[in-house]
Amino acid sequence: QVQLAESGGGLVQPGGSLRLSCAASGSIFSIGTMGWYRQAPGKQRELVAAITSGGTTNYAGSVKGRFTISRDNAKNTVNLQMNSLKPEDTADYYCNAFLETAGSWRNYWGQGTQVTVSS
Repeated sequence: QVQLAESGGGLVQPGGSLRLSCAASGSIFSIGTMGWYRQAPGKQRELVAAITSGGTTNYAGSVKGRFTISRDNAKNTVNLQMNSLKPEDTADYYCNAFLETAGSWRNYWGQGTQVTVSS
């Protein structure tokens, strides 16, 4: 059984920073792309940032230059450093991993962590 455990959400003032972390555990053979998605109330879930196993990154235009995604392949972790946060970054943030387990590849999701940017 595979689990993605997220941590690091919370309440922060505009202009502040937060760091989200996600650790994958269980019967994992290999991990491909890992990423962070977010879903604000009344909106669809959207990609925030993704990183391949080789370190290639991809960011949503709204977070470029403010957010940085990184991963540790040895520890099966992915992090999202969020700087210069804005109220519009308020959302539930979900970790995602495309990984191989029990001979097959599939997508896994974390349970979500809430980020609120407000004064």
